[in-house]
Amino acid sequence: MDARFIALEGIDGTGTTTQGAMLRNWLTAQGQRCVLTAEPTRGPIGVIIRLGLTGRLRFLPGAREHGGDEATYALLFAADRVDHLLNEIEPALESGAWVVTDRYYLSSLAYQHLECDVEWLRQINRYCRRPDVTFLLDAAPELCLERIGKGRNNLERYEQLEKLNAIRRNYLEISKILRADGEEIVVIDASQPPDAVHREIIARIEKTSSA
Repeated sequence: MDARFIALEGIDGTGTTTQGAMLRNWLTAQGQRCVLTAEPTRGPIGVIIRLGLTGRLRFLPGAREHGGDEATYALLFAADRVDHLLNEIEPALESGAWVVTDRYYLSSLAYQHLECDVEWLRQINRYCRRPDVTFLLDAAPELCLERIGKGRNNLERYEQLEKLNAIRRNYLEISKILRADGEEIVVIDASQPPDAVHREIIARIEKTSSA
């Protein structure tokens, strides 16, 4: 199989991190080199974002007409993403390795669209390489919050029912826009057990790799 760039997306609690690890392990078992990565990254900009998401760093709120806090996050994520591409994703792909990323620019479009215009978000991410395929893991926010509660005690910035409902709608609506622009985005029912989700992802990869 030729190396591919795969993005895993979905609201918090849909299992993107779990599926990333399972996919990396499967690819390795197939004799493929694979780099598993994530956004926000562990780089300098990513560290700032993570501090903000967990409430340990607060940004001054911006005016709503300019996107409020989400505009700040959108610009930070875009900068972190370019750094991610230049220093990790592109070199790995050029070396012949698969790259699986836990979140990519569709996350920015879905999350920051809570306050920011979609076209502006697309513009600040316009130089980012498209994934070969994006798997959008979709599940009800109520289930996702239940899963999150079993894993840790503290909730992060977006982990509220109202916000997750809005972000889920954004994911589904914006995916239609990107598909119309030629992107391959596959929606998978993430309410299933992790093994079932994994099998669907693998089946799609095998189908497209043999085409």
